[in-house]
Amino acid sequence: MSDKPIRIGYCLSLTGPLASNGKTASLAHQIWAEGVNRRGGLRGRKVELVCVDDQTNPQLVADIYKSLLDVGKVDLLIGGYGDNSVAPAMPIVMERKRYLVAVMALAANAALKYPNYFVMIPTGPRPPAALTEGFFELAACQTPRPGTLAILGADAPFSKAPIQGAKGHAEKHGFRVVSEELYLLATTDFSGFMDRVGSRNPDIVFFCSYLNDSAELIRAISKSNFQPKLVGGAMIGPQNGSIKMQLGAALNGIVNYEYWLPVPALMYPGVEELIAAYQARAKDFGADPLGYYVAPQAYAQMQVVEQAIVGTKSLDDNKLSEFTRESLFKTVVGDVKFGDGGNWSEARVLQVQFQNIQSGDLSEFKNPGIQVVVWPPDLASGSLIYPYANANLNK
Repeated sequence: MSDKPIRIGYCLSLTGPLASNGKTASLAHQIWAEGVNRRGGLRGRKVELVCVDDQTNPQLVADIYKSLLDVGKVDLLIGGYGDNSVAPAMPIVMERKRYLVAVMALAANAALKYPNYFVMIPTGPRPPAALTEGFFELAACQTPRPGTLAILGADAPFSKAPIQGAKGHAEKHGFRVVSEELYLLATTDFSGFMDRVGSRNPDIVFFCSYLNDSAELIRAISKSNFQPKLVGGAMIGPQNGSIKMQLGAALNGIVNYEYWLPVPALMYPGVEELIAAYQARAKDFGADPLGYYVAPQAYAQMQVVEQAIVGTKSLDDNKLSEFTRESLFKTVVGDVKFGDGGNWSEARVLQVQFQNIQSGDLSEFKNPGIQVVVWPPDLASGSLIYPYANANLNK
């Protein structure tokens, strides 16, 4: 084996508001690299990950990638977690014509159409629509059928695409928007917002939120007096194990998107072993204690890079890109084929409802009956409890 490792450079948010998800991705990457190196590395060389903390600050990202290339002399780049860590890197990636596989960036390449970009996120060829499609499909087939919709979202770049997607689905299904309001990310008291939303008595309440604001929104609506028929939407927070434990029974009835959960239809080869290895180390690493949301996608991101290197017997960016455009990849999140814009060729977004939570202990959330996949039908592990008040034990 060569003494010179293959150095893979990138940044993640290891501090700041997105640190929990960034650390989760980092631990999944480390587990992948350790496994590859135990098996003899790639092309006779060990793998070395060169990960820099971007502090959840998009303004630092471009200079980090320039330094990785010009000072660190890394062999390959990968993308970090989410649009905040990926979109600012795109100009330097495109200028240098580099191959890039990112993780869970919803719209980083939507306008750019860079052909050497690929992203591990199961939102398919129409990401903003796919993220919320199942939520509104579920609403449309309920009895009594809901008719009105309130939208409450963070005033931040990440919320724009999901909210536009939600409006498109509402129009398709004939749901009338009776309220739409944005809040600052620093908001901690949502009682006033909830009073205004409640005054319009909407049948559906759609939230688009990050980690901490998701928790406060769910607490607020759980304690509120009005009773919408369906609550949830595009919240990043409820996937996180720490947020789950904070909220406990207040989560009951909430419907939200997920990308993977340990239900029978989603137990792809290798994923059970990954989750076991991840959870054994998560606490000491300061990462999400469950890891269901980010860890499988981040590990699969590296599986794509690995299979591309093996398949091309090369580290050449153009060869890796061509191989990735044309190939089917075997990953812990199932078979993945990339299509337009580097997105998955087919969407595989789940809608999950929280049901029958009693204490909020971490062990509860390892029970598949607590987080029930209710859409799409071919992957469902249970049925939707409707309306919201029937599932929320606080109502």
